[in-house]
Amino acid sequence: MKLIFLGPPGAGKGTQAERIAERFEIAHLSTGDMLRAEIRNATPLGAAAKAYIDRGELVPDSVIIDMVRERITREDCKKGFLLDGFPRTVVQAEALQSFTDVDFAVNIDVPSERLVKRISGRRMCPDCGAAYHVSMYAETTCQKCGAVLYQRDDDREETVYNRLKVYTEKTAPLIAYYEAEEKLITVNGDQAVDAVTESILKGLGA
Repeated sequence: MKLIFLGPPGAGKGTQAERIAERFEIAHLSTGDMLRAEIRNATPLGAAAKAYIDRGELVPDSVIIDMVRERITREDCKKGFLLDGFPRTVVQAEALQSFTDVDFAVNIDVPSERLVKRISGRRMCPDCGAAYHVSMYAETTCQKCGAVLYQRDDDREETVYNRLKVYTEKTAPLIAYYEAEEKLITVNGDQAVDAVTESILKGLGA
C-alpha cells in the first residue's frame, strides 16, 4: 500500500498518518519531520530549509524530491509507505510519479477558520518532541520531561494565515490532479479523531 495524505496545515494529517501507517504496517514518512531533523542537526539543508519554513513558504522542489526519492528506497518502505506532507505541488506529484506509483491520495478537509485556532494553539517540547494544545493543556512545561514548551515560528497566527494562502495557491490543485487520476479519497476532518480514522479506513476499503 502506497498512500499520500493531503490537507491544509493543521488538518490532522500527522495523527491520522500514524494510525493508518500502523494499521497497514507501512512506513510513515513525514517530510516535515525529515526537514526538522535536518534543522535540529544544523545541516546545510536544514539552514536553507529553515529560512523558507519560518516565512511560511515551501521548501524548493528539488530539495524535497531528492530527499523523498532516497528515503523510499530504504528497507522499511519495502511493504509500502504513507507520505505525509509530500507532494505539495503538482510538479512534485509529477516527479513522484516518475519514480514510484501510489494507490490513493487521502484528502482531509477542514474549514480554514478551524485550522487557525488549531495551529496557533499548538505548543512543542524542545527536548522530547511532545506536542500540546493550549485548549487542552494550560501549563508551560512538558508533562513528560519538564522542559519549557515553545511555539514554533510557523505556528504563529500571522504565519498560519500565510501558510493557508500558500496551501490554497500551490497544494489545493493536487486535489484536482489526483481526482483526475481516480485516486482521490476525501474525508471530513472536522470531526473526532476516531471518526476521521474510520472515514479514511472506509474510503480505503479496509
